[in-house]
Amino acid sequence: MEQKPSIWQRLGIQDWFLTSQEHAKAKKQPGLTPDDVYNYVVAKFSDSIRELSFADRVVFYHEYIISFNEEDYKQFLDNKQGLFGLIINESVKKFYDLLSQYRTAGKTVVPSSSKWVFRLVSHPDYQRGDIGFIGKLLPGSNKKEENLRVTFIPRQTGVAQTFDISNDVLGAFNYYSEGYYELPYVENLEFDEKGAPKSGKKYLARFETILPEKQFAGKKVEYLMTDDEIIVSGEDETREDGNIFKIPTEWVNTPHLRIRYNKSDGKFYLASFGELTILNEQDVERSDVNAPSWVELPVNSKILLNGIVGINLFKQ
Repeated sequence: MEQKPSIWQRLGIQDWFLTSQEHAKAKKQPGLTPDDVYNYVVAKFSDSIRELSFADRVVFYHEYIISFNEEDYKQFLDNKQGLFGLIINESVKKFYDLLSQYRTAGKTVVPSSSKWVFRLVSHPDYQRGDIGFIGKLLPGSNKKEENLRVTFIPRQTGVAQTFDISNDVLGAFNYYSEGYYELPYVENLEFDEKGAPKSGKKYLARFETILPEKQFAGKKVEYLMTDDEIIVSGEDETREDGNIFKIPTEWVNTPHLRIRYNKSDGKFYLASFGELTILNEQDVERSDVNAPSWVELPVNSKILLNGIVGINLFKQ
């Protein structure tokens, strides 16, 4: 069977980013340390200020996608549990410290988003010690098809190199819920210790769905359930309430589901209003929006909407 080229070969950067197999065998690269990751994140924040700021306005990235070798990533999760959160904690402290210096110097420091988002991910083509970065100005606002600015540090030279990368390439990255951190932006630039990052915010359940549309190929849409009851709806949904899980596809009815958490028994329940809903390979009876018929929704369930869109339920 013919071996498919890696994404780095398709991008034409195989030679300077990834060493040959013979070189890798001859010299095994050491893994990353927590200090390596911390310094790298802070450096990328400072780089974003230099690249994006203009006049007296200080502009900086709010979303940071930091990518690692799979073994390095697993080592942080298994042997250094909780360190990612601590690293993000200290990184944001440093961000505020640097922004305070700019504000003291008379610069205009106004955020372009109300939150910080960090996604720590792994990629199968990375070797031990590799680390990559993708920055976004507004978390979750990347709706257009424009390219993203990506920075890599090749192991051979240790010198950062930057180039444009298509959104389609992001489909090769693996995202883990353990590596997702979200913090509110604090206007007074004083880091709140009580707001130390955790793996996402407090929630009752997490929903993951994979969409059939080409623009979402290889990507997951994630929703964190923080209310006791939510509505799962399709692309025609116009409401923007926090309890609305809007799935951007025509294959989901508007509305399609109501999901409820019952505190008394600690269980989840589901009512279906869509054309077809299958819960753990069993059809769910369709009910009226004004008279929902509830069925138990076990944790780790798999839900299929209209035979196309799958949703997985995970508890906090």
